[in-house]
Amino acid sequence: MRRLAVRRGRMPGGGAGREWESYTRVRRIAAGAAALLWLACAPAATPPDAPAPMTASPTMQQRAADILSEAIRIVTVNPPGDERPLAAYFVALLQGAGIDAAVIETPSGLSQVGRGAAWGRLRGSGRGRPIVLLSHLDVVPADPASWSSGPFAGQIVDGAVVGRGAIDAKGAAVVQLLALTELARSNRALERDVIFLATPDEETGGLLGAGYIAKERPELLHDAEFLLTEGGGISLGDDPASPVWGIAVTEKNPCWLQMVSTGTPGHSSVPPVDAAVPRLIAALDKVQSIEMPIRVVPAVEAMFAAMAPLAPEKDRSGFANLGESLDSDSGFRNRFLSNRHYAALVRNTLTTTVLEGSPRTNVVPQTASAHIDARLLPGDSCESLADRVRSVVADPGIEIEILLSFPSQISTTDSAVYRAIANVARATDPEATVVPRMIAGFTDAHYFRSLGIASYGFVPRRFRAGEAEGVHGIDERISTQNLGLGVRTLIEILRELDRVESSS
Repeated sequence: MRRLAVRRGRMPGGGAGREWESYTRVRRIAAGAAALLWLACAPAATPPDAPAPMTASPTMQQRAADILSEAIRIVTVNPPGDERPLAAYFVALLQGAGIDAAVIETPSGLSQVGRGAAWGRLRGSGRGRPIVLLSHLDVVPADPASWSSGPFAGQIVDGAVVGRGAIDAKGAAVVQLLALTELARSNRALERDVIFLATPDEETGGLLGAGYIAKERPELLHDAEFLLTEGGGISLGDDPASPVWGIAVTEKNPCWLQMVSTGTPGHSSVPPVDAAVPRLIAALDKVQSIEMPIRVVPAVEAMFAAMAPLAPEKDRSGFANLGESLDSDSGFRNRFLSNRHYAALVRNTLTTTVLEGSPRTNVVPQTASAHIDARLLPGDSCESLADRVRSVVADPGIEIEILLSFPSQISTTDSAVYRAIANVARATDPEATVVPRMIAGFTDAHYFRSLGIASYGFVPRRFRAGEAEGVHGIDERISTQNLGLGVRTLIEILRELDRVESSS
């Protein structure tokens, strides 16, 4: 069977078009993919009376809401994507503010739809290297029957914009876009260029979007030093005066596998002993029994140490010394691992998603297949996991191939942009806790970390309890107040970055 690997370095251009057929197989995973767990370690909750980092005018809030509503109405469900119209909309807004902007051609693969990225460059004085604000244009599917209002209607209901992409990631794009336009109108140049980049294809791995830009169009980044994207934000626990500003510095790396079983086809009234579907089910049962050992990587150790003062009293010592406590304190270990979001940060996970068998009830198919979404801790190898799965399954009638894989890298907390975020956090929320995070999902940041750009997951938005749960779910929404405050806070972070560097 033809190997379906899609790896780092195998990008569009240079005759690589034959790889698109392999890559489009990955797209089937998009509809069933789990939401990125980018606020998992501190469940989001922002009561209406919570302290705000700064005020956002009703005009700014309404402008952000109107732009996001229109963006939601431009349907960019991936697959197939068709993100070009939204890219053109964002580019027109940037150009209207006097910012250099363009729609960047990106490959369509086999989808035969209009694809493209939105790019804009707000010029600074040139004293510092640029910072990139990265988001994505595509969204996962949504079933209208499950929503209280149309997922692509972009309605504003009870002070919130409702629709697919309101948070992930059209809402993030709007916050970043308006930060640029407001800075442009202020006539107060920053020390560095700010580059807006909203790409297609993130929800199915990003190869045709951010991956293409990083590999084939790096000149668009103008030797950028820093990048901010999704993956972190501001969340409040029981005490709204003590928010957690979570900044993602790394993420688990995906290892997407396809398992294909082959058997004797026929009529289901006389089933063959080696039918493909039962063989696949038996193999998947073996996979689910694989024990994943606990391993605490340094980024996670630092993350929970920073969160220790916020933990319940009985768990503070465990958070402060996570690796040792998980190894020696059974009570703490049980409590910690009972939280699935925490557990996913200290061990690899394997989740069966796509299943395909016969299209007819009375037909035994010759083949059946499944997709397995594995997420690996930094340093672990997808090839090694695939070999382990093959060994456990131990069936010559089962083939296991890698669909998508890339290694994770870590961005340092000792950087000007990290310090700028921390400074703004403490200035606007005196009791804030700044936490470096590893996220259990993945973003497009890895494409840019591989170029040496210090990349961080952080969009300064605050969520009411349940708002973040709408990511990839039903009734995804974000408040207009949240959008406006996100714009103002991001502007302050970009200005603080100048102050941090001038004082260093």
